[in-house]
Amino acid sequence: MQWYYADQGKSVGPVSEVEFQNLVSSGKITPQTLVWHEGMPEWVKHETINQSSPVVTAQISGTPETPAGGQGTTHNRDLMAQARTALQGNWGLAVGTCFVMGCVSFVAAIIPVAGNIISFLISGALALGMAIFFLAIGRGQEARLTMIFEGFQRFVSALGAYFFVTLFTLLWALLLIIPGIIAAYSYSMTFYIMADDPSIGCLDAIKRSKEMMRGMKWKLFCLGLRFLGWALLCALTLCIGLLWLIPYMNCSMAKFYDDVKGRTV
Repeated sequence: MQWYYADQGKSVGPVSEVEFQNLVSSGKITPQTLVWHEGMPEWVKHETINQSSPVVTAQISGTPETPAGGQGTTHNRDLMAQARTALQGNWGLAVGTCFVMGCVSFVAAIIPVAGNIISFLISGALALGMAIFFLAIGRGQEARLTMIFEGFQRFVSALGAYFFVTLFTLLWALLLIIPGIIAAYSYSMTFYIMADDPSIGCLDAIKRSKEMMRGMKWKLFCLGLRFLGWALLCALTLCIGLLWLIPYMNCSMAKFYDDVKGRTV
């Protein structure tokens, strides 16, 4: 069972049953904390669960289906733990989806003459589709392999986002490598923002990503470093292990996005 709980008016989760009970034992979740899991009609105080007393409900800023954004305060190790929890029961789907994604990208790239052009044209739509898919996984929603192709429904805006992110990153990289890397981290939330808000334009999504990532770029860099050891181990498996590492990394990124989603400064 996947639980959500309210912290300062915001939805936090999903967390597993074991993690939930640990939070209760540690006092993080008190009898007055509002909690929810799938199948419950509304948020309730924890003390009302399994009791005959009337259920007390309240409005939370954000629902489990569309979590409220945090401020980027969750430790990276906890984001990774949340990603592993979200992937439980979904590993096969996630691995298969990433494999199909890789095959599509590979086939597009090796097409004679036009391969590089086709690969560039579809990269934005595929990146948006991956963001849609892993946000669904991370939030405990129903995920489908076909989600990775939903970006093609917004092909123009996805292509625009990919073009401008690539262009701006390259322009910063012309100064020195380091500014280009910093720029890449600044724009890293663009496709997650577009996945969350189908009405937003590509340039507005890029601007919003820059706002969200102020002060968060080092944190994201450190999150990436945590996967370095796993990547080295994958090399020992002739890169077969990447089939599991890539979903793990993508789901952790989706969790990172939800953790910084509420930042506006």
